[in-house]
Formats: sequence, structure tokens, C-alpha cells
Amino acid sequence: MVEIASETVLRMADDASVQHVGDGAVVLLARSGQLYTCNGTTEAFLDKVDGTRNLDQIVDLLSDEFEVDKATLGDDMTALAAELVAEGILADPDA
Repeated sequence: MVEIASETVLRMADDASVQHVGDGAVVLLARSGQLYTCNGTTEAFLDKVDGTRNLDQIVDLLSDEFEVDKATLGDDMTALAAELVAEGILADPDA
């Protein structure tokens, strides 16, 4: 699994697109046709991923939005980012 550090700049994969639906979102990977459903937390995370912000900046924004301990949020978002890279939704920062 890819190591995601707090200073890692995150961006969507070139073939991934997010569509907001109801209380969540779906992500479509164009190359495979795979569709992923996202809960509200993942949706909020992906909304902050813009190719210029690093993980720590995204966690700061999310900690303002959600009432949760920043250290816990940071750990959770690091794991989420690594999972999204593994699924091909986020671009591999090492590539």
C-alpha cells in the first residue's frame, strides 16, 4: 500500500470523476467503468482534493467542518487516502 504523509499533495486520478447524489457521492472510473459509492465523509474529503492541497491542509479544512479530534481525523484520512490511491480513485503520489 502507498505511504501517504501529511505533506503529500493529493489529486484525483485522470479518469476519475465525482458526482454528488443525495447524501453522498459516486465516483466513476472511466477506464474500467467501475462505480464507487461514497458516504458523506468521503464526499467531503474528495471535495477538498484539488491537486494543490496536501493531506494536512485537507485535514485542517475537514476539522473545521466536522467536530472530531484532529489527530483521529488525520489518521482516518491518511488511511482513506491510501485506500483511494489503491483503488485508482486518487492519483498515485509516487508515480
